[in-house]
Amino acid sequence: MSVSDRIGVQLPYLRRYARALTGSQSSGDAYVRATLEAALADNALLDEIARGRVELYTAFNRIWSSSHVQTAVGDVAIGDGGLHEQAAHERLASITPTHRQALLLTTVEEFSRADAAAVLDLDIDEVDRCVAQAIREIEGETATDVLIIEDEPLISMQLEGLVTDLGHRVVGTAATRTQALDIFAQHPAGLVLADIQLADGSSGIDAVEDLLKMGDIPVIFITAYPEKLLTGERPEPTYLVTKPFQEATVRAAISQALFFGSSRPL
Repeated sequence: MSVSDRIGVQLPYLRRYARALTGSQSSGDAYVRATLEAALADNALLDEIARGRVELYTAFNRIWSSSHVQTAVGDVAIGDGGLHEQAAHERLASITPTHRQALLLTTVEEFSRADAAAVLDLDIDEVDRCVAQAIREIEGETATDVLIIEDEPLISMQLEGLVTDLGHRVVGTAATRTQALDIFAQHPAGLVLADIQLADGSSGIDAVEDLLKMGDIPVIFITAYPEKLLTGERPEPTYLVTKPFQEATVRAAISQALFFGSSRPL
């Protein structure tokens, strides 16, 4: 396998991580692009990131930690309107997100504690402390109303239970695009969890695009095929969870989405 092929296999997942970390598609993709551009200019770095996923994320983390990458505030992506983009930049300007990085790496990206420690240049005990800090923040988050768009009853029930356990309120569950719009019209939500393929053949992406016309809300997509939605070539989800999912993964995605969502101007 060529160097470009070895790196290319991992790029959709690096984009997922970068978008969740920065709170927007354009910012996340800009940092991924900066990492690749740095590698193209440095053969040693290129060889490093071609060795594996840990090395690629480690290089990305160095770029993320030491660089400011210019992006166009106001770019519009699925689940990511102009106000959200601007708020994400403002939120990032005032935080040190190492603990959130540790949580995302060990849940959404499913790194081992040892590999997460390597990526973040920490020891394992420090990773554990960072994750614990992030979890404390989750437990202290303000509750919001949640709309679930999912056509599999068991998955819908699982998500509803998870959301409720976190202290949020489920305003409704929808199996189709039409149901989602009807529920949201009666009970506007502060967060949406959406499957991609729905019961009647309709698209969760289309449903979300309709919902975003009614208000600027954070959205988490849930799909078995994340690589198909993370090409960087079109407006795509900022927050994405892979099926089958671990509850800790969904919790981390919800926390990150609300972390940036809560920073928006009223």
